[in-house]
Amino acid sequence: MKQLLIVAHGSRRAASNKEVVTLASKVADNLQTAVEDVAVAFLEFAEPSIGAALDDCFKRSVEEVVVLPYFLSAGNHVTNDIPRQIDKVQNKWPDKVITILPHVGASGAMVGLLAQAC
Repeated sequence: MKQLLIVAHGSRRAASNKEVVTLASKVADNLQTAVEDVAVAFLEFAEPSIGAALDDCFKRSVEEVVVLPYFLSAGNHVTNDIPRQIDKVQNKWPDKVITILPHVGASGAMVGLLAQAC
């Protein structure tokens, strides 16, 4: 089984975190790939953490997790913090596959989305 994990920054504001959960649900409803489920994790200020979400996936017999950093730019969180947390989990689950996708802001689709906003 393969799962998508959307990783967002997290907020002290619960409604902001709920927006990410709602987005993940909509993504799950519109999947057109071999991914069977979508989950959410937060870097800070909210739960589940990246480690907890990945552990949960693997305890449910997920074999591969594709991590999508829900960030607009490749700042410190994208380039260092997220990979560091994923490496810790990978060491605990060496037989599982974890792939980090480019952050959302790096997607070519963002250009069209922003252009349509005007």
